[in-house]
Amino acid sequence: MSHASSDAKPTPRVPAPDKLSSRRLPRWSPLAIAVGAVAIGAAIGAGAGLSSHIQWGLIALALFVLGSYAITARVEGTRQAKDRVATSLIWSSFVVAVIPLYSLVQTTISKGVKVLDGTFLTHSMNNVLTIQPGGGVYHAIIGTLEQVGIATVIAAPIGILTAVYLVEYGRGTLAKWVTFFVDVMTGVPSIVAGLFILSLWFVLVGSAPASGFAGSLALAILMLPVVVRSTEEMLKLVPNELREASLALGVPKWRTITKVVIPTAIGGITTGVMLAISRIAGESAPIALLVFGSNLINTNPFSGPQSSLPYYIYQQYGNGNDPSYNRAWAAALVLIAFVMILNAVARGIARWKAPKTGR
Repeated sequence: MSHASSDAKPTPRVPAPDKLSSRRLPRWSPLAIAVGAVAIGAAIGAGAGLSSHIQWGLIALALFVLGSYAITARVEGTRQAKDRVATSLIWSSFVVAVIPLYSLVQTTISKGVKVLDGTFLTHSMNNVLTIQPGGGVYHAIIGTLEQVGIATVIAAPIGILTAVYLVEYGRGTLAKWVTFFVDVMTGVPSIVAGLFILSLWFVLVGSAPASGFAGSLALAILMLPVVVRSTEEMLKLVPNELREASLALGVPKWRTITKVVIPTAIGGITTGVMLAISRIAGESAPIALLVFGSNLINTNPFSGPQSSLPYYIYQQYGNGNDPSYNRAWAAALVLIAFVMILNAVARGIARWKAPKTGR
């Protein structure tokens, strides 16, 4: 027994894991690194005489990414450091994207509230001198609502039906050509759409257009590809099992589309239409070419010049005086509020029309 025990080889010792690599940074470490990066970035910017705070922020972002990698590599290892750097880059990109948006909204609000009141919203620029304060944006609000509304009535049904054809029926050459032209129309500048309607109007009528309806036709051209693409993507997200189940019960395909497919995707379709409306709500080039703008209230979109919010902003800012600048900023704030209301309505409709699932 003693001989057997003496011949037994000792079990090799497993080296203890590196204590440093098993450590983890605390949860608050990213915040601490960010605060340190901001402090050092501000110190470097002030010491170097950089007057722009944006430059300070870019320095702080670079220090944040480098600091995250260095500290994480020291404590957790290189692999975790690379993961932390990727996360830091994502957050940095988010901050870089949000800062201009915040600056835009903050600047518009601070300058737009100077003249934004009930009088501004309920009066036009009739008999108001551009170099004097006063006047309002009521006529431009009416023009925007009518022009965008007519464009939506034209483009939304055509776009939705086109998307239904491409997803549910389109398999041949025609579908390929339709897809090609939709892609081409997506990149058409707004001024080109205005020139197209202007040329077509001269051919059909023989005189220059001066109506909100002409502008609505150009806006509908710009809106159509956005509606087609967004609706197409939403229809593709509908599970094929729903279509197959409906067809297996003997339901015709057209009824399956109207009763199963479209109701399932109605939330996304509505959101896409609202995004398309937001896309055309800020266009001024077609209005300048086709509607000409006006300082008077014109509630008839089929006759006479008519203004809109984007054209009103362009017109007022071009006057080159402080009262006009204030009116332009106030109109820009009204336009932003209009787009935000559209998005809120889209979310409400999408939630209301979303398919209900049982518990």
